[in-house]
Formats: sequence, structure tokens, C-alpha cells
Amino acid sequence: MAGSRKGLKIFAAVTGILLIVILVVLVVLVVLFVTILKPKEPSIFTKPVTLESFELVVTPVVRLNVSIGILITVKNPNYGGFKYENSTAHISYRGNVVAEAPIEKDTIPARATHNITSSVSILADKLVTDTHFLGDVILVGVLNFTSETTLHGKVSLLKVFEMKATSYSECNISITIKTQSADSVCKSKVELKK
Repeated sequence: MAGSRKGLKIFAAVTGILLIVILVVLVVLVVLFVTILKPKEPSIFTKPVTLESFELVVTPVVRLNVSIGILITVKNPNYGGFKYENSTAHISYRGNVVAEAPIEKDTIPARATHNITSSVSILADKLVTDTHFLGDVILVGVLNFTSETTLHGKVSLLKVFEMKATSYSECNISITIKTQSADSVCKSKVELKK
């Protein structure tokens, strides 16, 4: 009997120590997750657009050929990857979509910066039929566009903790016809959802 009591005491001591170690490890993991490893919003920076090509012929028939380069930089501050789905960048002229550019799905590694580039050719037939087009070209000398891009994805840490993220980017683009140059002002925001 004395031997079995001793074995029971050793078993109880080892079990107690093991439970304390497991509890301490769990507390450390929770503290790490809540402080350092907590998923953070990826930072989105939309760079000013570039005018890749511009051709405007007014007579005998109005003809326009415009290509715009878009560069979006995503900085992932997380200790896990940010994976986003296929998306489309839309370019609008006075509320009407005149161009679309596909953005292919990709993954941004942990604590990395990733550039997403796209080139957009504006559909001239949609522009020249707009009643404001000739006034903007001849009188104002500037064509104003709006670019909108939405990326849906998720931030994952160790493939255990996942959080959905959606980033929105909007640019106001002005193409000056005389100088054939483009200026843009962009803003971005990110929403995290559990």
C-alpha cells in the first residue's frame, strides 16, 4: 500500500506540473496573439496614375485612344499572409464605366510589400457618345475620370486564425489634353471582419 500511495503522489505531482505548464503556455500564446500577432489592417497605397498613351483626333471623325497605368502597393504588417481574390479595377467618366482592368488573385507574404500593377485601355466609343465629352475636350481641355478598385481577401496566421479583409481604393484622375499628362489624387481604406 505504501508503494501505491507513493506512485499516486508522483502521478498527481507530474499531472499538476503538466497542467501548470500547459496553462502557462496557453497564457503566453493568448498574450502574444492579443498583442503582437493580432491581425492588422494591410496598408493600401495607390500611386498616381501614369498616362501610357494618348491619341485624340477630332476631325473628320472624333477618335480617342487612351491607356492608363495603375499601381497599387499593399503593405502587409501581419505575421501571416494576406490572400486576395480576383478583382477588377473600374474607370468611370461622369458616372459611366469606360474601362475595366482585371486584377488576378495573389498572396502577399507575411510582413511584406507587394505591388499590383494594371494597364487600362479606355473604351473610346463610350466616351465620345457622352454629351459632355466634346465640351470637356474643346472648352475645358481636361478629361476627368474616377478609378475604383476593391480587393476582397483574408489575413491568416498559422492557418488557424483568419480574418476577412476588404480594401477599397478610389482615384480621381485628370488628363490634360494640351500637355498629354495625367494627375491623380487617391484615397484608400481597409475593413477587417471576423
